[in-house]
Amino acid sequence: MKNLSIAFILLLTFVSYGQKQELKLGADVWPLFTNVEHEKSILTDLVREALSRSEISSTFEINEFTEVLKDIENGKLDGSPGLWISEARKEKYLFSKPYLYNQLILVGRRGSDVTAKSFSDLDGKRIGVINNYEYGDFDNSENLEIVPDVSNQKNLENLLSEKIDYMLVDALLIQYMLKHQLNDVTKHLAIGQSPLLVKSLHLALGKNVENAQAILNDFDKKIDEMLADESFNKILELNWVRADVDGDGKPELVLGSNMAGSSAPKNIYGIMMDESYKSNNGPQRYYVDGKLYEDWDNVPKSYKLDLVEDKTPSEQDTYIRLDF
Repeated sequence: MKNLSIAFILLLTFVSYGQKQELKLGADVWPLFTNVEHEKSILTDLVREALSRSEISSTFEINEFTEVLKDIENGKLDGSPGLWISEARKEKYLFSKPYLYNQLILVGRRGSDVTAKSFSDLDGKRIGVINNYEYGDFDNSENLEIVPDVSNQKNLENLLSEKIDYMLVDALLIQYMLKHQLNDVTKHLAIGQSPLLVKSLHLALGKNVENAQAILNDFDKKIDEMLADESFNKILELNWVRADVDGDGKPELVLGSNMAGSSAPKNIYGIMMDESYKSNNGPQRYYVDGKLYEDWDNVPKSYKLDLVEDKTPSEQDTYIRLDF
């Protein structure tokens, strides 16, 4: 009888651990990072894939941001796929390592000087931003005029009509514009090379969520796997990203296909952030098809083919396009 009891306990333990855990996550409408179902939603796609590799299912509720935070605190939601970290939030949530960064780039009209390294270099300028985003204090620049509006589209219209001097645009949105609207971008805009403001994005879970820290630790490992097996690139729909795939603290340029292009890539979107992301100068290492190459010349010629891309946006991409 004792042996039967032990066997029964072991069976219950196996069943408990064998069950898939489900996480209920919440976010607001934040193109192109989070959005309603059937629209491009990069953060939810990345998080869903990483969690599924740990046999954790996830659902995503879209609501007003303040309501999302309330629902996490009262236990209706387990967390959010992409939160900026802060000391106040650390008291309420547990966070993954950063898996993506909001990198705000200076964009001006064609011919504008977009070489500013900080907001203090822009005294007297009118900067277009989006309403209700937590940009911070803009380096306490007293002579900077911040002009909020409802969207990137409105900021672009204000820029082209000279109501503002510059706008702040996320680097990932710029990558999509260069991919789908290269002619418009080069005709009308000047784009900075260094982010003026960087915010790390994390999977956040409430501290009362079962196995929360273990889930986050495993999530970090799965993100590393996704970078190495090129699925990260595929979800972002970018041929190249910059990330630390070998764990040495230095970034490599990671190819997401078997076509690297006929010349060394430029304007690469960075996954991790360090000083190297503030400049494209200096030597670059390349991670191609599971192998590291110390410079562009060492990348095999068999990969140096121009990627034939369909520049026509899908239905999901259409809303990302800005009207010039």
